[in-house]
Amino acid sequence: MVAVAWFLGSIGAETSVQRHGALGFGFLADPTNFDIPFRLIPWAIGDTYARALLVCVLNTLLASAISIVLATLLGLLVGIMRLSANWLVRNIALGFIELVRNTPQLVQIIFWYVAVLQTLPGPRQSIVLPVGGLLNVRGLYLPSFVGNEFSSTLWPLALLLLLAVPFVWRVPWRRGLPLAARSLFLLPLSVVLFAIGVDHADLPQLRGFNIAGGVQVVPELVALCLGLSVYGSAFIAEIVRAAILSVHKGQREAALSLGLRPRLVLSKIILPQALRVMIPPVTSQYLNIIKSSSLGAAVAYPELYQIFAGTAMMQSNREIESIALLMGVFLSINLIVSAFMNWYNRRVASVGR
Repeated sequence: MVAVAWFLGSIGAETSVQRHGALGFGFLADPTNFDIPFRLIPWAIGDTYARALLVCVLNTLLASAISIVLATLLGLLVGIMRLSANWLVRNIALGFIELVRNTPQLVQIIFWYVAVLQTLPGPRQSIVLPVGGLLNVRGLYLPSFVGNEFSSTLWPLALLLLLAVPFVWRVPWRRGLPLAARSLFLLPLSVVLFAIGVDHADLPQLRGFNIAGGVQVVPELVALCLGLSVYGSAFIAEIVRAAILSVHKGQREAALSLGLRPRLVLSKIILPQALRVMIPPVTSQYLNIIKSSSLGAAVAYPELYQIFAGTAMMQSNREIESIALLMGVFLSINLIVSAFMNWYNRRVASVGR
């Protein structure tokens, strides 16, 4: 394999040298002449290819993170439904799994984009959401918060306190307030700090022929996240079902004999033990979701493959370098996620005696 890769790389490098000169990544400092319609950081025509790479990486990470969270929650729900004693609930979950995992993922993404999102009403007939947002064919509009002079200090502090909750929960306190009280105290404190840093909320409103104010979530991102999360949830659901069945039934019987309710038996006894079994295969599904984010090119979502391996590659005429960067970025992201999940797997793994 190494010899074949070296041989093919040598041929590609020789061809690239004949066409463009020596191989190199100096083109990343060259200015671009294309626009990126959706981005998380400022972007303007004329910025460098390196900044275009950063914008596309952030867009890919955003879609992947949202899809992983939604797929995990939906997969957990459907997996538990598969084990329900209710015939209707159990077969609804089974039908969902069989339908989703036996149809192409690309077809599902296009279905959400064309058959669902493109049939929504126009801006003037927008669907009003309870949270103050609007939904129409141009996307999802959510309220945004405008900060005051304290926002730059208080918002990061509130985020740190919120992220500290799961870590504080695991610390074995021996005196003072109970552990739960100390952990849950951080939640309202972070909310208060966030509220202090907010000057006012900017609600989306119809002005003329468009929506002004708030934050727009483009339909391409919505379709991609729905397609990735729904497809991934079907496989995660089967992983959850198998992991729960791997827990000996005596655990459940012993918990019920002690008077625990079925909900507490599932959350306190069964799932913590099943988690040790499901983490390795769920990690593989997370990595598949990250790699499948490149399917966003089918609905024109400006992720890494669609922009940098498409428009940027054609304009820079650096095919080998662009594909090498694309592979390197996906490899780096997946290795980081895999390392984190392996670390977490070691934390919750059973210790043999």
